[in-house]
Amino acid sequence: MEKKYTFEEAMKRLEEIVEKLESGKLPLEDSIKYYKEGLELSTQCNLKLEEAEKQLIVL
Repeated sequence: MEKKYTFEEAMKRLEEIVEKLESGKLPLEDSIKYYKEGLELSTQCNLKLEEAEKQLIVL
């Protein structure tokens, strides 16, 4: 995934992906593509949350 999202954008995109995957209407190849994108977004969100937590500890 090339694009960097804000935390809020990434969460919104994750919600969209979950809805698509839960619909059960996607071909297998598309499901795999969305699943991979979701994993990358999840990792990005976790990193942003860790950064925010570190900043709060400092404050």
